[in-house]
Amino acid sequence: MSFDLTGLGSITEFATHILDRFVPDPAQKAAATMELFKAQQAGEFKQIDADLQAMQAQMDVNKVEAGSSSLFIAGWRPFIGWTCGGALFSQYILRPWVQWVCILVGHPIPQLPGIDDQLWQLVGAMLGMGGLRTFEKLKNVASK
Repeated sequence: MSFDLTGLGSITEFATHILDRFVPDPAQKAAATMELFKAQQAGEFKQIDADLQAMQAQMDVNKVEAGSSSLFIAGWRPFIGWTCGGALFSQYILRPWVQWVCILVGHPIPQLPGIDDQLWQLVGAMLGMGGLRTFEKLKNVASK
């Protein structure tokens, strides 16, 4: 994968264009082009390896956090989950039922405050991670 930061094209495309203009021998041009692609792939593999190492480091941090006995270290993820679950319960179950019951008993109340729809973005993100985990389990690549 190459990125065009200058508007001139990737470095590999630029070098290939230079080779086309200044190297008349097709065998030499093919060998030089192959070396360019090897260099490009080596750079991409280095970037992929760096990305994988960063992800592995984050997973190691997550394992340490999850294994901690401190509520302030290991508890923030469950706190986010329970907060989101409580907000969903309040918004979509408790609030409508309270309003309905109050109307049934003849005590109309004003519209109760609610939570905006951005809550669903958080829920989707949290459940999306669960979906990824399910996908991994289906493909038998999930770690235990």
